[in-house]
Amino acid sequence: MLMLAGAAFAQYPQRAINYVIPFNAGGESDITARLQQPHLEEILGVSVTITNRPGGGGAVSWSEIQRSTQNDGYTVVGINLPHIATQPMERTDTGFTTNDFEFILWFQFTPNALLVRNDSQFQTLDDLIEYARENPGSVTIGGSGSNTANHIAVLQLEQLADVDLTYVPFSGTGPTIPALLGGHVSALMSYTPMSVLQSAQARTLAVASEERVSFLPDGPTFVEQGIDIVGGAYRGVAAPPGTPADIVQTLTEAFEEASRRIAEEQEAMGFVIESYSGDEAMELVERITEEYAAILETLE
Repeated sequence: MLMLAGAAFAQYPQRAINYVIPFNAGGESDITARLQQPHLEEILGVSVTITNRPGGGGAVSWSEIQRSTQNDGYTVVGINLPHIATQPMERTDTGFTTNDFEFILWFQFTPNALLVRNDSQFQTLDDLIEYARENPGSVTIGGSGSNTANHIAVLQLEQLADVDLTYVPFSGTGPTIPALLGGHVSALMSYTPMSVLQSAQARTLAVASEERVSFLPDGPTFVEQGIDIVGGAYRGVAAPPGTPADIVQTLTEAFEEASRRIAEEQEAMGFVIESYSGDEAMELVERITEEYAAILETLE
């Protein structure tokens, strides 16, 4: 068993840890947590329970972790950027604030990706844009939550392409896939793991990265198609405010090791592996908050 955080490890943990995922099963956060789970259990020496608690694009769980969860290290929550930054900017009733988490680790990034079914009439991004211009509001694009990376990318696409699209928010990536495959939405603004995992049934029209990503060499970027959209979601894990620093450190080391163990598998699935903890974690939050504040200002 990996020894973590010196003396703190002898005292913590002593019982099961609840790992709350604020979205439905089947999405990127859930997939990652379930890959991490057995490694976390081995490293920490206790069971780790995954609990899906969707609602409000993550806000329900984030509010609960800040307002009513005991800060003893036995409940942690999956967190997402820009979601935890943009939701308080756009709503006054989120129930949480951006910086009032104990950040354990940011461990991955996924660019936004625009997907359609393989039998869609839209063969290219230009096809979708042209149709949307001729039929305002008729192109429906599903995505994970409101005031999230997916939602904001759709707003950017509307502005930059001068089209009227209809965004349909879901309670996570998981339920967006059957919605697309069942023909309930025209397209999805999703993330690159869904481009990889659903490649047999869906086609990627554009990826929101500066350059083509190695795991999707045939996936054109928005930028190369004349639409300047670059962005996506960072994912990580946090503890309630006031969680003791030694417990946070123990969890940081455990999640870092678990992330290293699953990195190769995750990369093959379309995840970009990152690692930000401590001051670097807060610096990432501050940088993304500033970036999206500027983006949202241009969209007003």
